[in-house]
Amino acid sequence: MHSDKMRNDHSCKHRALAMIIMLAIPTLAHAEKADKSRPVNLEADSVTLDDIKKTSLYLGNVVLSQGTLMLRADQVQTTQNDQGLHQVSAVGHPVAFRQKLDGREEYIEGFADRIEFDNVKSQLELIGNAKLRRGQDELRGAQISYNASTEFYRVIGQANAQSPAGRVRAVIRPKIANDGAATPDIKPVPETKTVPGKK
Repeated sequence: MHSDKMRNDHSCKHRALAMIIMLAIPTLAHAEKADKSRPVNLEADSVTLDDIKKTSLYLGNVVLSQGTLMLRADQVQTTQNDQGLHQVSAVGHPVAFRQKLDGREEYIEGFADRIEFDNVKSQLELIGNAKLRRGQDELRGAQISYNASTEFYRVIGQANAQSPAGRVRAVIRPKIANDGAATPDIKPVPETKTVPGKK
């Protein structure tokens, strides 16, 4: 009985946390769409190429750029297919990326021990001490997944976390109106009028 109550409490906490993450999602969406049609540029201290497997390994101060996207890492491995770049796996302390948001003069930034990107599926994985930030809004967790096609985020904390540092964290700042006052995103409920003689 006690274990059932604990499971229910645990489930409620997960649902509440999922709601917090869903609230944060709209503030972090829509990377620059034109970037995907731009050429990919890579710089590194050294590179090893395998033409048969269509893989490349870049080592030392690696910089990958594509349009407004900029990624910096200690090591980057890429895989190509017939259409061009297929997958990217980057490792660093941390790996850092930055990309302009579509139609705005704002940037999204991400940091993690490892970043995996599937260009075909538009799937981005930030693994290990993952952090995603836009302006003052921020998501943190052990792993952050983002799909650019579906605009779906998933944030995972450390398994069996014993301290707050291992849990998922979301920081959502209030939006400031033109007069400098903070404004909530929730719209007020319209006032209803009562007609005499009617309920």
